[in-house]
Amino acid sequence: MPTHDELQRFLRDYSRLTPSQRAAFGEAVTLFIAGVAAKRFDPRLRVKRVQGAPQASELSWAPDGRATFEYGPEVCPGDAHIIWCRIGTHSIFSQPYGTRSERSKKCARAVAITRIQQRGLVDDPSASWL
Repeated sequence: MPTHDELQRFLRDYSRLTPSQRAAFGEAVTLFIAGVAAKRFDPRLRVKRVQGAPQASELSWAPDGRATFEYGPEVCPGDAHIIWCRIGTHSIFSQPYGTRSERSKKCARAVAITRIQQRGLVDDPSASWL
């Protein structure tokens, strides 16, 4: 099962969604997680790279509902690590990543957790002190 983080920008965007939009995104995430595990996404999600943003990918969760994400360093060996960047309508493509400093902090945290696990200091990546 993939691990994940969310940029602050994603959380702000998410807080602006209506309850029905949140429910639609939740259903899409269920399909997305299955697709990450199978290494093949359900065609309804229309997962693809974001033009002009080589590290970002997008998925569709409604006719005008999009979320952008990127893959970060593995937190649990063998499991993909997803960093959710933005969520909303097509307007999110003006800045699909959020801010550069937010992304750098999330990637640095994932690398630190991976190093700690490799040294055998902790088995659980969700340990509260991390």
